[in-house]
Amino acid sequence: MTLSRRAILMGLTAFSIASILGAWAFQYIGGLAPCAMCYWQRWPHWAASLIGIAAVFFGTRILPYLAGLAALTTSFIGFYHSGVERKWWPGPASCTGRGLSSDMDNLLSFEGAAPVLCDEIPWQMLGLTMANLNGIGSLVVAVLWFWAARLPEGKHRIF
Repeated sequence: MTLSRRAILMGLTAFSIASILGAWAFQYIGGLAPCAMCYWQRWPHWAASLIGIAAVFFGTRILPYLAGLAALTTSFIGFYHSGVERKWWPGPASCTGRGLSSDMDNLLSFEGAAPVLCDEIPWQMLGLTMANLNGIGSLVVAVLWFWAARLPEGKHRIF
């Protein structure tokens, strides 16, 4: 299978858009209220989506690298959230039920997520939580963004 660089960039952009839509589906259709760290994971997806759209239209080399950094950021937040959910390390006091301990925690809190604690697992499939899936999927996509940034224009053999 061969794809153009532009098609590859469109597919990578679609991942972040699908991640946001999936989060909204869990929230508004599935009734799973997000915690503060769930919201934190959405912002880099928004950034990767917008940067990816710009990369598709303008085709510059720097934009896929920036989208890759955004995907890497949400991946790191997802892995951090995964550890908090599994109680491997403490999370911010503002969303783990430990009480507010500093002004930094207050800055990191999200009012709309107040009733939901970040150290609880509201959903999982085959032992993987949404934070796990975001961490893993976004890491793979970040690597693909960096790979795509190095591709010359034209068709590229994928499989």
